[in-house]
Amino acid sequence: MKEVIAFLSPLIIYIFITILHILLPGRWVTGYAQKEGSNEKLRYRLNGLYVLITVVFTWFVLGYYNIIPWNWLFINRWYALSGAFCLGIIFTLIMVLPYKPLKPSILTDLFLGRVDNPQLWNGRVDAKMWLYLIGAVLLELNILSYAAHHVMLNGSQSSNGLFLSTFLISFFVVEYLNFEEVHLYTYDLVAEKVGFKLGWGCIVFYPFFYTIGHWSTVELPGAYTPIWLLVLSAVIFFSGWVISRGANLQKYYFKKDPAKSFLGITPKTITDGNNHLLVNGYWGLSRHINYLGEILMATGIVLSLGHPLLIWPWLYPLYYVALLFPRQMDDDKRCAEKYGALWTEYKKQVPYRIIPKLY
Repeated sequence: MKEVIAFLSPLIIYIFITILHILLPGRWVTGYAQKEGSNEKLRYRLNGLYVLITVVFTWFVLGYYNIIPWNWLFINRWYALSGAFCLGIIFTLIMVLPYKPLKPSILTDLFLGRVDNPQLWNGRVDAKMWLYLIGAVLLELNILSYAAHHVMLNGSQSSNGLFLSTFLISFFVVEYLNFEEVHLYTYDLVAEKVGFKLGWGCIVFYPFFYTIGHWSTVELPGAYTPIWLLVLSAVIFFSGWVISRGANLQKYYFKKDPAKSFLGITPKTITDGNNHLLVNGYWGLSRHINYLGEILMATGIVLSLGHPLLIWPWLYPLYYVALLFPRQMDDDKRCAEKYGALWTEYKKQVPYRIIPKLY
């Protein structure tokens, strides 16, 4: 029976998150994506930070009164991962099969999806934002549970590096949910469809694979990470955050008001009369400078663990490389088709793809 509950735990947690998302206060915002067959912008109801705070508080209270131990998700991680895996497959089938085929191959449709922006109740629940919300909240619960297990094993000998890594990932989650509205202007919300890649990715990959550093180190003896490595890790992480968040905010403000400056940077653009492309600030450094920031953040998290020679944690930043470099190529193709000669001129003014002066 315990194994069945553990297997169903992702479903139970996701249902709880969904109920909170529906019931807790939220704010309505207009996004960048358009309704299919219309020029009308989609509307979204956002309250991710409230949901996260409520769920973490519930986790703390349940552990404090020993109803569900704080490390329960770590102890039952394999069952929970299996349950999430099956749930991700079921979600993919539900979100793809009822819709009209787009590609010659059913496998391609299953992977990439067939529908752009499915919503319920006129945007009260948006599939894409819901996926990112449940993934982020379960990621935070997993990280907290894994860290709690480490402390229960090691007590005062617990790893200072693991504490820093837990803080950095928690900062990553809280910061994302605090800037939920900005995410409405990013590539996946605008250009991707809902299929296995996005659905299974948020239901399974996001909350479990992002914990791989903790997963592979929490049961190791408490390691003392040198102060210099802790500082270096934090500097790399927050340098990445400044790049990633700064770039996304600059684009967000530009799309909302092209004349508005950001951090004292007055937008400089090139235009073909209909479209305008930023060529200064963050977006004058490279065409996908935000990708570099995300890779740096992941690198800082891994280094902070204090086990730089352990291979498993490094799969986290390597995943970003494997994901974002091909995405950059796909996005360049999409932009070349959309903007034509304007994109050619943009590449001349911003020649680097991701890493300034290098790539």
